[in-house]
Amino acid sequence: MDKKTIMKNLARALQEKDAFNGTWLYAENGEIVSKGALGFRDPEDTLPITEDSIFQLASVSKNFTAAAVMLVVRQGLLGPEDKITKFFPELTAYESVTVRHLLNHTSGIPDYFDDMDWFTKIWKEEKRVPGNDEILRFLCETKAKPYFAPGEGLHYSNTGYNLLALLVERLSGVPYEEFLQKNIFEPAGMTSTRCCHIRRDGVPFENYAQATVYDGDKCVADVDSEEVGDVVAFDGLNGDDYVFTNIFDMLKWDRALREGKVLTLKEQQLMYTPGKLNNGEKAIYDEEDGLGYGFGWAIGQEEEFGLIVSHSGGMPGVATWFERFIDADRTLVILSCRDYRDVRAYGGYWDGMEAIARDKEPEPVVCIEDIARKDPDKSNWESFCGKYEHLEDADFIVDEVFLKDGELHANALDEDGDPLSFRLYPIGEDEFGRKGGMLKLKFGDGCLMMDDVTCKKL
Repeated sequence: MDKKTIMKNLARALQEKDAFNGTWLYAENGEIVSKGALGFRDPEDTLPITEDSIFQLASVSKNFTAAAVMLVVRQGLLGPEDKITKFFPELTAYESVTVRHLLNHTSGIPDYFDDMDWFTKIWKEEKRVPGNDEILRFLCETKAKPYFAPGEGLHYSNTGYNLLALLVERLSGVPYEEFLQKNIFEPAGMTSTRCCHIRRDGVPFENYAQATVYDGDKCVADVDSEEVGDVVAFDGLNGDDYVFTNIFDMLKWDRALREGKVLTLKEQQLMYTPGKLNNGEKAIYDEEDGLGYGFGWAIGQEEEFGLIVSHSGGMPGVATWFERFIDADRTLVILSCRDYRDVRAYGGYWDGMEAIARDKEPEPVVCIEDIARKDPDKSNWESFCGKYEHLEDADFIVDEVFLKDGELHANALDEDGDPLSFRLYPIGEDEFGRKGGMLKLKFGDGCLMMDDVTCKKL
């Protein structure tokens, strides 16, 4: 199996259908099998991405945060079972939460993305970016209620990792960014890696791949987008994001872990152990794949390949993936700096890379145009047009269907209540799909069906 060529062809297929902008690296036993770079690192498409281009890791940064916590634990300054109120007495609403709860997302502490206005208000009204130490003020002022009692469930919380970074900084007496540099990046030989805040402080890299989003059909930098430009308001936080690196340094990180340069194998074994709920059951991070969550890693076991740890990352214009086959000694890194247009094509590429890493042939990358009917019967399309009811329990609401230039379109509300418009592509008998999601819409007699939800036409 020529993995080098197959991975390259898969990336090119996505670029042709979905404008993939990024790099990838796949290694076995520490030796690079396939690597490459496609696309541009600026919105104007003038600066080609190179294999050593620097990308924002987004949530892949969390395994560095967890590693930093383990180093502080090694120094005897902290214990996994320590309650966080020992260090943050003002967090009385979360008095039973432990460090372990923060690490494996079982704390119940709400994610700051649930109340982003608190940060954007400071940025816009006070003309400054809140620092990570203000995460305590955020929790106290918003009086954010826990999702559940500690250990009663698993809910991904970036806020928990902000608190972990703050713990590392306060207990070590060293700025968090400096702690990572001196104790993790330098020992691992990661010379192109930094924890920094480029939107707040400027870009320290010559070959940075700018996070780019779509504003209609035009590409713009994330900070220049009317819709997502508020990302600058969170650029003072640490722990959940804001490590910047390239594919080669991520391979160095993999090898440093395997060789015990930063953390001992015993410490890593603790990190790769899925968290448990109070009832003794494994806390499930990914229902579809049955993954647990350890300390900064999603944890899985496969019959053929054994223990596999991984993490994804996503922000506007950023999509990243880091996967390590602990027993089989394989490593997969994918770094991207531009939002995808077609979720099928994007998902097909990711699934294909996963398949190749497991010695399987990938399925072809398919976009919505590939599966849409080429000459559909449009005679009844006008009857589909109109307003539809809003069901309270629906995560995705189609508000209105209408004809535009001879094609069906829809206005909708996403799970956050934000409006969006999109074209509907015919993929079956009275059945339609869209570029931005896998949701299928089927029209019936005076109704619209989505999964198990049926909405009446008004």
